[in-house]
Amino acid sequence: MIRFENVSVTYDGVPEPTVRGVDFEVPEGELVLLVGPSGVGKSTVLGAVSGLVPHFTGGTLRGRVTVAGRDTRTHKPRELADVVGTVGQDPLSHFVTDTVEDELAYGMESLGLAPDVMRRRVEETLDLLGLAALRERPIATLSGGQQQRVAIGSVLTPHPRVLVLDEPTSALDPAAAEEVLAVLQRLVHDLGTTVLMAEHRLERVIQYADQVALLPAPGAAPVLGTPAEIMAVSPVYPPVVDLGRLAQWSPLPLTVRDARRRAAPLRERLAQVEPKGTERYATEPSTRPTADDAPTAPAAPARRRLRRRPSPTPSTPPTTSHPPQVAETRSLAVRRDRVQALRHIDLTVAPGETIALMGRNGAGKSTLLAALVGLVAPTSGSVRVGGAVPHRTAPREVVRQVGLVPQEPRDLLYADTVAAECVAADGDAGAAAGTCRALARELLPGITDGTHPRDLSEGQRLTLALAVVLTARPPLLLLDEPTRGLDYAAKSRLVGVLRGLAAEGHAIVLATHDVELAAELAHRVVLLADGEVIADGPTADVVVASPSFAPQVTKILAPQKWLTANQVREALR
Repeated sequence: MIRFENVSVTYDGVPEPTVRGVDFEVPEGELVLLVGPSGVGKSTVLGAVSGLVPHFTGGTLRGRVTVAGRDTRTHKPRELADVVGTVGQDPLSHFVTDTVEDELAYGMESLGLAPDVMRRRVEETLDLLGLAALRERPIATLSGGQQQRVAIGSVLTPHPRVLVLDEPTSALDPAAAEEVLAVLQRLVHDLGTTVLMAEHRLERVIQYADQVALLPAPGAAPVLGTPAEIMAVSPVYPPVVDLGRLAQWSPLPLTVRDARRRAAPLRERLAQVEPKGTERYATEPSTRPTADDAPTAPAAPARRRLRRRPSPTPSTPPTTSHPPQVAETRSLAVRRDRVQALRHIDLTVAPGETIALMGRNGAGKSTLLAALVGLVAPTSGSVRVGGAVPHRTAPREVVRQVGLVPQEPRDLLYADTVAAECVAADGDAGAAAGTCRALARELLPGITDGTHPRDLSEGQRLTLALAVVLTARPPLLLLDEPTRGLDYAAKSRLVGVLRGLAAEGHAIVLATHDVELAAELAHRVVLLADGEVIADGPTADVVVASPSFAPQVTKILAPQKWLTANQVREALR
């Protein structure tokens, strides 16, 4: 169905090909998973299937890509639209209408399908992806994860023969990701749909793949094989494989179920050892109510609020040298676009503490972060950060106390090069020259000064935005889905940076669907559902009690409270 014949792609102004030697076939009715570190060209390979590369992106494509017999060099994306459905990393760039139902119907209208067929398929897709309750909602009011599901649904309704998906579960909570992947599996198994998918969160998708194509390094030829074969040699692999390698299981397990069947001897060895990991904070579990997330993509004034340079005038010192908390909300409620996004949230954040906000898409996580940074005002209740009320405080004072890395990195990035972006960040933060570039170099090794942010992958742009915000070293750092588009190595570097900041006394609150990140980093987990805080406590206690939000190692070794393969590795030394 998809055939790559010795394909290489070289972008204008780049001396070396981004990908080369791509030569493999995706048979009809199979799901092939494209894996590899960030920046190796996975999105370029996917774009070559839909014709976006090179017709939209520019550059030179050598070799040949055919889809259902059509050569993508001679067929532009619109001439492939009836056979190829594409969902990129950024769902906002995908939408052309205003409401959910209209977006699901748009692709079919473009193909001239009959109204009764369109109606039936829209209803089927609303049910498949759990979107029925959102059918009349404006897309702009949806959370990032809800938008991702709409983007996937909009390419499913025309019933394409080929689906090309770039990080399709990156913005989805665990339950929603399972639903989407189950839909893809049914399309492959029951309808013979061909799927080519890139995804960094291999713990979610590896068990669904028929084959895996590994791009081991930039410009290197891909290696194709079964999931087990590739995971045995891949530089990127999920926690279940990490634990299997550690325990020397052969063949390597790819699912929690397979690993649990072999884990009894390992559990016996670990039974007398206390897990070591993130320090636990004694917390008072909240029984008060939170809820529907709406996207917090700041407009230009909000972006200036986040990036504006602090005033050189010293701020009033705190009343104590060690304040009891960096941030506090009391009975916080927020209503946005007729949606009660937060209800009666009581939350305290202590210096040096890392809190993971978790919950379904639309649970209120992004809205809570927006309230903490002053982008939204409380409907009732209060928010205080460092003694200030964020939404009533001048931006130059707010940035002294709190910094936000939003879901969409483009909201913070507006210079033409990485170097210029970092120079601007140093000026905005009043930091020494080179501060931001040093951070970016640590988080993004190998990225040159002259690289345009738009030429970075989604994960690389997100990491650059993090470096921009970290330049000011605010006492409170907020991150909204910080691992979208990051591979395991980049995630490990991020964890190291954030741990260092926490050790220096910075408080960190991150909204995330990445249960593995929470297990690795968070002291506390605050679980939100439908407008309420339903759990607030030490990470191990909360995630062990929640099957949906438990990391893979926890599921494998339960009822013992192990969170990560690194904890197990330390215990076995």
